Amino acid sequence: MNVYGALAASYDGLMADGAYRRRAAFLERRLKKSPIPVETVLDLGCGTGTIACLLAERGYEVIAADGSGEMLTQAAAKAEDLDRPPLFLQQAMPRLRLARPVDTVVSTLDSLNYLTAERDLRETFRRVRRWLKPGGLFLFDVNTPYKLRRMDGQLYMDETEEAVCVWRTFFSEKKRVCTYQVDLFHLRPDGAWDRSFEEHRERAWSEEELRNCLSEAGFSSVRLTGDLTDKPPRPDEDRWQFEAR
Repeated sequence: MNVYGALAASYDGLMADGAYRRRAAFLERRLKKSPIPVETVLDLGCGTGTIACLLAERGYEVIAADGSGEMLTQAAAKAEDLDRPPLFLQQAMPRLRLARPVDTVVSTLDSLNYLTAERDLRETFRRVRRWLKPGGLFLFDVNTPYKLRRMDGQLYMDETEEAVCVWRTFFSEKKRVCTYQVDLFHLRPDGAWDRSFEEHRERAWSEEELRNCLSEAGFSSVRLTGDLTDKPPRPDEDRWQFEAR
């Protein structure tokens, strides 16, 4: 099943609560404290490219990679009017390959949770380390196990004038995977509605697992904070922010 196929065109309107500008500002504050000057940034799992475009607007040379061609189509259209638009690449995270190393790698809004197999997480971290300049930072966030467990058996709905999205979520304690069953209804010009279905899965990675995989890939000085803050995460934190050097 093509994840973010039908949903790609409606994603930005439905996900308006992403607080993208706040997230881009948070990333830039971290980038300004980087041990090395930051000019080039890779946005890994860029989705529809909002964070990539915001970083490009702030003067960074941005490369943005995602596995979904539909999401990248939305991203490229969004970047058309930028003076220095990001370079968009269709690549799965465990298959990351660049022409040259970058100063910083960022990954936002739980993209890494979509890696549900440990071998894929390890390979992704290894490749990030391969394409990151010495001293560069890897900044990423993940949905916490607390959040994904809490979503078990929940029903969510997002809507715009032209689209309605219904999310049903189920958490498997055995696999530590949260499954999102997504029904998307899109209004046609003739007034009828088209229905499509997608299924998404996110792995509840523990802090220990993430730290171990980072260490094995060659990262050090790993720092963990709460969402959009420099403070340690709360026990009921929905999103963790990691910084690894």
